[in-house]
Amino acid sequence: MVGLRGEPHLELRGLGLRRGERWLVRGLDLVIPRGAFVAVVGPSGVGKSSFLAALAGLLAPTEGEIVCRCPHGHAHHPAEPELQCRTGIIFQQNLLTPNASVLTNTLAGRLGRHSAWRTLFGFPRSDREAAYRILCDLGLGAHVHRWSCQTSGGEQQRTAIARALLQEPDLYLADEPVSALDAYLTGRVLGLLRQEAREHARTVLCVLHNPELVDRFADLVLSFDPGDAANWKVREVRR
Repeated sequence: MVGLRGEPHLELRGLGLRRGERWLVRGLDLVIPRGAFVAVVGPSGVGKSSFLAALAGLLAPTEGEIVCRCPHGHAHHPAEPELQCRTGIIFQQNLLTPNASVLTNTLAGRLGRHSAWRTLFGFPRSDREAAYRILCDLGLGAHVHRWSCQTSGGEQQRTAIARALLQEPDLYLADEPVSALDAYLTGRVLGLLRQEAREHARTVLCVLHNPELVDRFADLVLSFDPGDAANWKVREVRR
């Protein structure tokens, strides 16, 4: 298996994914250590989103397996509910509630920590304060009470990112999280994700298209080949 040194977090063993009659990836053997920032690259349609969906337990592998190890070293599979609670997903579609505020959408990142009856009467003050701090970090402090449908595409994307950050998961799966952001906000968002990896040992897999961003933020680069599903490549970023 290929991988960086360090405590294993994700182990991909002979992973294969197929869409219809076409293989997206085959024979993927990779060990990803805890706290790594992994850039997932390749042209549109090559299977990057499907790969993240498999890691999230939303898509079953066609062949092979995915093993995720918790901080105590126990092995889990992505579809297990316990593991899904520890996975923060940033979808391309954002998946916000349109007629809920930016703050409320962000607080959804803490739903897994409280019972249904507890959130029915509102989130604890500590959660609301933490959400507000993250939104301010992302330049959304003035928009916390606006409905998400009243915000721009870039603001909605940052709200979805804030929701994932508030969750404080073990694993971030980010599908083009900066596609609607300018250069400054792109650097801010990827810097926060890199900080999550470096300071809190939270593993990040992030679909990126800009080579400069890949070299600036990633520790490991996983690239898919549209012409040959078995011709995936992995490289370490040297700084």
